[in-house]
Amino acid sequence: MGGTFDPVHLGHLVTAEQARADLGLDEVVFVPAGSPWQKSDTTTAPEHRYLMTVLATAANPAFSVSRIEVDREGPTYTVQTLRQLRELLGDTRLFFITGADAILSILTWKDAEETLALADFVAATRPGHDLRALRDEGLEDRVTVLDVPALAISSTDIRERFARGRSVSYLIPREVEQYARKHGLYATPGWGLWGGGDV
Repeated sequence: MGGTFDPVHLGHLVTAEQARADLGLDEVVFVPAGSPWQKSDTTTAPEHRYLMTVLATAANPAFSVSRIEVDREGPTYTVQTLRQLRELLGDTRLFFITGADAILSILTWKDAEETLALADFVAATRPGHDLRALRDEGLEDRVTVLDVPALAISSTDIRERFARGRSVSYLIPREVEQYARKHGLYATPGWGLWGGGDV
């Protein structure tokens, strides 16, 4: 399961568990992006995002977290990650789980055709993103749509809530909130470590 996880939230965990159950997966490996070339708004250090993802997934024995992109220098591309996993895992059937927003831009990814050939792609539904557009791109037979309960949770909103001092309870695991606060992540100058303003 790829993503920036900035921060990882309950929507990610629900999606991973539903994919595991619905697709009969042995394991869901979370792969926090290192330096994603198409995401300019990700400023949180990869190590922080990796550690928050470890905290969020620790209680589920079917979940693990990979450093494969965090440890790679330079911009990270999904095709490189899938090539590496292919080499490591051999004939293991790979599924790449991502959100509807990301899958709709897949044809703009580096080596898009090769990327699609390296794994079975799974797109989790997300409010505001119409996956019928996959048909327009000729991808409807190449991407499995995973109907996830409508959790309108986004990392962008969570970062904004931190910055404004608003509650993030029940949106992210408590361990992730504690980590973010301890390390001063997402706090806007003038608001302080614990935030301020309306609650």
